[in-house]
Amino acid sequence: MIIIMLGAPASGKGSVSEILAKELNIPTVSSGDIFRKHISEGTEIGKKLNEYVTKGELVPDSIVLEMLEARLDEADAKDGVILDGFVRTIPQAEALDKMLEARNQKIDAVVNLETPTEEILERVTNRRICRKCKAVYNTVLHPSKVEGVCDNCGGELYQRDDDTLEKAKNRLEVYYRETAPLTEYYKNTGVLYSTTLSVAINRMKDEVAQDVLEYLRNK
Repeated sequence: MIIIMLGAPASGKGSVSEILAKELNIPTVSSGDIFRKHISEGTEIGKKLNEYVTKGELVPDSIVLEMLEARLDEADAKDGVILDGFVRTIPQAEALDKMLEARNQKIDAVVNLETPTEEILERVTNRRICRKCKAVYNTVLHPSKVEGVCDNCGGELYQRDDDTLEKAKNRLEVYYRETAPLTEYYKNTGVLYSTTLSVAINRMKDEVAQDVLEYLRNK
């Protein structure tokens, strides 16, 4: 089973993916995690990646797909994966379809999380991350017991440089321009499932994840 998670930055994709991964017993795969793994291990793909990363250039889709295909061949992905953060554009989606077709695989579902922009901006600007264990908190929705201190390991909580209001707005603009059109693309292929994750209407990650699982069971 191959599932793609769509949604704006901070829409809750990671939280829902984590629940789905446990229930379906398949790994969540993000392009960023694979990038870091290959670069740190010095693989051939990692060497190619590093050339672009060190120059601050975008990694070509062909290399990302090569990297993803290698990940699909790993033992823990034999029953499928949840893709979080890839695909981002229609050309990437088309290239992924061709790659999967060559492997006699297909996309089973594309889960599109719809979250109000105001909520997303609030989540981003209030997000804090532990320097040690990388646990994620929110000063409003999910604060640590002691301000600035991680509940898990006692590490320092900090705000990422790109979690400012201005940069969050810029990321949303890029998302709506480049990635949001994918909803229509996947709607036309019959695999799109859109749902809302919003604090304002009390639609939280657990309920959303259960709805997605029910959708998958009834496909």
